Amino acid sequence: MVHIRQRMQQHLKLDPLPELKIGECAVCPCFPKPMCGTTIQGVGDFLDLEKLCVLGRGNHGSVYKVRHGPKLAIYALKIIHQGTNDAYESHETEILSCIDSPFVVKCHGIFEPRAGEKAILMEYMDAGTLDSILRANGPFSETSLAHIASQILSGLNYLHEHNIVHLDIKPSNLLVSKDMKVKIADFGVSKFVHGIGTRAATNYHSMCQGTQAYMSPERLDSHAFGSGSVYAGDVWSLGVTLLELYVGHFPFFPADKRPSNWMELVLVVCYGEFPGFPEEASEEFRSFIKCCLEKNPSKRWTVSQLLSHPYVCLGGRLGK
Repeated sequence: MVHIRQRMQQHLKLDPLPELKIGECAVCPCFPKPMCGTTIQGVGDFLDLEKLCVLGRGNHGSVYKVRHGPKLAIYALKIIHQGTNDAYESHETEILSCIDSPFVVKCHGIFEPRAGEKAILMEYMDAGTLDSILRANGPFSETSLAHIASQILSGLNYLHEHNIVHLDIKPSNLLVSKDMKVKIADFGVSKFVHGIGTRAATNYHSMCQGTQAYMSPERLDSHAFGSGSVYAGDVWSLGVTLLELYVGHFPFFPADKRPSNWMELVLVVCYGEFPGFPEEASEEFRSFIKCCLEKNPSKRWTVSQLLSHPYVCLGGRLGK
């Protein structure tokens, strides 16, 4: 471990992600054309939206619960403050205006309320996020997680098939309805990926995006683990997310501890032992998580492979 720490200190600069060539929605010809200033739900005037409360705040914007006055319909409205950070460039509006999946949060329209801002009107998920449910109710059961995993994988499968990598899968970015429908949200750091190839030159700007605690080993230390497939990182993040929901805390550290700095996180995630399972964990669940948290990205299961895993098949049957 001392040798590893010394080598890490020689590479304190964050290793970058593979460069992702950003394209327009036209790279996915089956998508509808982006919407501009109007919505399929008839919310044509931004001023008709009444802010009710704040649902969340981030580095680049805020999310509000809003009501459309004429229809009394409830939505979520994300205001993106662009230009506050020159290094930040979001393709969220392009991605959300292109995608259509029951496992991804639906975009009803995009507005420009004032110069330098964009507002995304989205469906409102009335149960919050998986993170808020975990904090309110405690750890999830294996049965409920199988159903959750099936839905998230279906959403990731849709995104990956359409050349989109999410890059920030975590409990707070997974929205939930009261009937336990789960949808992927927050595409602030997501990217379009051109063509079949998923390995390319490096880009420091891309590495700074996303949540480091949920990043895969190849994103945290590409010197040791290689660049890998850009899609494999979403699978790792899913594995960390589900294991966290099962044990009730970030799984690579004890319940009362969080990583104090980037080096400690890298040492534990990349070079530490595999997180332990509670004794009651089934073999199917253990197998599924190990397939997600394979440190070698070339051996890590893909989303399409995971959809056929016995544990996920249980979740698919529960959702029918």
